Parts: sequence; structure tokens; C-alpha cells
Amino acid sequence: MNEHVEIVIAGAGVVGLAIARELALAGREVMVLEAADAIGTVTSSRNSEVIHAGLYYSPGSLKARFCVEGRDRLYDYCRRLDVPHRRLGKLLVAADAADLAALEKVEARARANGVDDLRWLSGQEAKALEPELACIGALFSPSTGIIDSHALMLAYQGEAEAAGAMIVCLAPVEHAAMRPSGGFTLHIGGAEPMDLDCDCLINSAGLDAVALASRIEGLAPDRLPEAYLCKGSYYTLAGRAPFRHLIYPAPEHAGLGVHLTLDLGGQARFGPDVEWTDHIDYTVDPARARGFYAAIRRYWPGLPDGALAPGYSGMRPKISGPDETAADFRIDGPEATGIAGLVNLFGIESPGLTASPAIARYVATLIG
Repeated sequence: MNEHVEIVIAGAGVVGLAIARELALAGREVMVLEAADAIGTVTSSRNSEVIHAGLYYSPGSLKARFCVEGRDRLYDYCRRLDVPHRRLGKLLVAADAADLAALEKVEARARANGVDDLRWLSGQEAKALEPELACIGALFSPSTGIIDSHALMLAYQGEAEAAGAMIVCLAPVEHAAMRPSGGFTLHIGGAEPMDLDCDCLINSAGLDAVALASRIEGLAPDRLPEAYLCKGSYYTLAGRAPFRHLIYPAPEHAGLGVHLTLDLGGQARFGPDVEWTDHIDYTVDPARARGFYAAIRRYWPGLPDGALAPGYSGMRPKISGPDETAADFRIDGPEATGIAGLVNLFGIESPGLTASPAIARYVATLIG
């Protein structure tokens, strides 16, 4: 007979670990299977490490709901467990009248989402906060912050394991079959392949989530979304940035524009840009710097020549294409999948890190 565990989570990114913590603390038997050799090495460690306030998302969407709830829970969690973070606040800046109109739409969405602490600044008021900034107006979001994403994942992992969860790396889920008596038999690859039975399977595999779902026997293909890859590259700034807040331009179709974020050491990075692709490649093309200089100088005209160096890149696990409206999070529980005990998480891109504690609570309700 195969070994048996109550709940298996495929994927040890920030969302998978948050779910593992939530379920383990509730007394459930949990195993997390991660294909890579360590936790959080893909999307969870290749982002801006921003705690989002909940400004951009369509009212009533899962992104809006989970971002606002997750933000509050995440700040509380970081305080209680001493996870490094800082509530810096951010300025969304308008370089021209068209940008002001875009920011008015952001404000309306934010208020509909329950974000009521935004404040309009004139160009002069914004410059008083950030003397190097050039804009005709700005929205100030005091609830936006930064976080050490790896420290957060270690905290989730530590609490999950202390409550009995098991986290196994180099253990890709290659195939899942439904058992006649209920639940699943999973074929686990890696150096020592094995079969494992479970009652519930939670697919939190990020970039591989749609592909993994296609390998679940009995799941109808028409219940799967189309998967797309959207690459975002980051550039780092030589020297210290003359900014104390995060600086964001008006949002773009597929992202939030080339924004300036600060890490907890004060180092500035710019990005991500938007590059639709059909394969995973984390190299940063130095030639893309030209577009970065142009985008950044709309709000920081004093950016010196030669100040940007290629940093890192990440992949957004999108389920909407370049010519489509950006998709919401898609979390398919047993009712949506048509299979008892199965939960698929698709399109968990930004604000997935911020939303992670709220997503975890929601998934826990889906499996009962």
C-alpha cells in the first residue's frame, strides 16, 4: 500500500506555505511537495517585495478582497513574528493630464475596495516630500510597505512545521489519479520516485499550476484556463536613491509600470517592465535599460546616465493574454473542479504575496 497523508499542497511558494500554515494550525495533516531544491525560489522571490494597499483591482474581485484583507493580516503577522518590514508609503505620480485621469480611476477603485486613507498631493506638495520628484500631482498611499519575502516564507514554514506539517523539496508532482474510494494517488518524481495517497490536493504550483492541473486524471480540459508568461525585468541603482518613499507611475495594461521600490537596506531597484514570452528565461537584457531610463525620467529627470545595472527578473503566471483584460485570481474549489478534495490556484501573480494570508484562509474554507 502507498503511504497516505490527509492534504498535499503542490508548491512551496509564499501562497503554498501560507496555506500549509493555516491548515496545520487548524490540526490538519499536511505535506507540501516542492519541485525545486528550496522553498520560494521562483515567483515568490522574484518580485518587488511590496505590501500592496489594494488600490488597483476591480471592486468585488478576489484580488481586491484578498489584497485588502491580506494587507491588514500581513502587517499584524509581521509585527507578531518580527518579520522584517516597513510601512514606507508610496506616491503614485502623474506626469501629465492623462496620468491624472488614470490616477482618478485608481482612487475610485481603491475607495470601492475599502481603501480610505489615500491623499491627493499637488505637484508642489509631492516635491516637498521628495525633492527629486517631477510630477504635476500625486496620490499618496500610506498603507503601502515593503517586506523581506524570504523571512516571511521562513516564518510560514516554521509555524507550519511546528504544527506538524512536512515540507519536502525536489519532489515534483508528475501525475495525479483519482482513487475509487475518494482522494488521489500522486506520482512523485525526483531522485526517489514514489506514489503517495491523499484525501485533498491543493495545486499551488505557480508558473506550473495549469500544467499540473492538466496532469490530474479526471479533470476536464475545459475547466483549465490558458497559461501565459509575462516577464518583468528589474534594474538596480548605483549608489543611494534620493527617495524615502516608493514611487509608482500611472499603471499600465499588464503591470504597474516601471516603479521605484526600496529594499529594507535602502537600496533602490526599478521595474518590472512588461515582456510577453513563451518560455522561462531569467536573464536581464542590458539593452532594455534604454526603455527604463525613458520611463524613470518621466518622474525622476535627474537620473544620471549609466546609473542602472541589470538586476534580476521574474515571471508573472498569467491566465490572460496581452490583448485581454487582466484576469482575476482564479481559485477553483471542488465545486468548480467537479472533483471532491481538489483545489486549483491559477494566475496567482501580484498581489499574491500581500494576499497570501487571506488566500490561505479562503482555501481552508473550500476544503472544509
